[in-house]
Amino acid sequence: MTGHEEDLLPENNSGYKLSQPKQSLAEYQKMDENDESLQRYKASLGLSGGNDLSDPNDPRVCIIQSLTMDSPGRPPVVIDLSAPGSVDSLKKTPFKIKEGATFTMSAQFKVQHEILSGLHYVQVIKRKGIRIPGGKSDEMIGSYAPNTDKQPLYTKKFQEETAPSGMLVRGEYQVSSSFVDDDKKTHLQFDWAFEIAKDW
Repeated sequence: MTGHEEDLLPENNSGYKLSQPKQSLAEYQKMDENDESLQRYKASLGLSGGNDLSDPNDPRVCIIQSLTMDSPGRPPVVIDLSAPGSVDSLKKTPFKIKEGATFTMSAQFKVQHEILSGLHYVQVIKRKGIRIPGGKSDEMIGSYAPNTDKQPLYTKKFQEETAPSGMLVRGEYQVSSSFVDDDKKTHLQFDWAFEIAKDW
């Protein structure tokens, strides 16, 4: 594994252990229905009914649909990750962030075939090829059951951020992002870019 690939893995969760070993979807659904705590646990995983939307012809467990940046005073910026070739074009078309602006990122995704355990969004920000101080972030998204007709997509809103401001921080930044689960399986890895500018 290269240093770049290691950079895009979640930080080590020392001391974190699953309360139960990972089980198949069928095993979770067959858990004792008379146990109230197990019912709550199953509901927290989204195993509360509905028709499974998993595509038998698509082996992926987690399919990232989009990333969205919301900022007061402007329309949302949506990075569509589902269209063919969309990931390849991201690096070439940076979007602008106004210096000092507050913004919130969110991810929209779907899960199929099995329970997705401990999905993280990890990103590394560089400027002119050098990682900026504090340029790695690791956002825990959570654990999810396969989507159903009752819940066809999941959306996770991340913590609010504030863009830096000042003449020295203006310019283009390169970002490497990945969606990785607790088993260190990478569901999507892509590069993109943004520009800190004086105005939108």
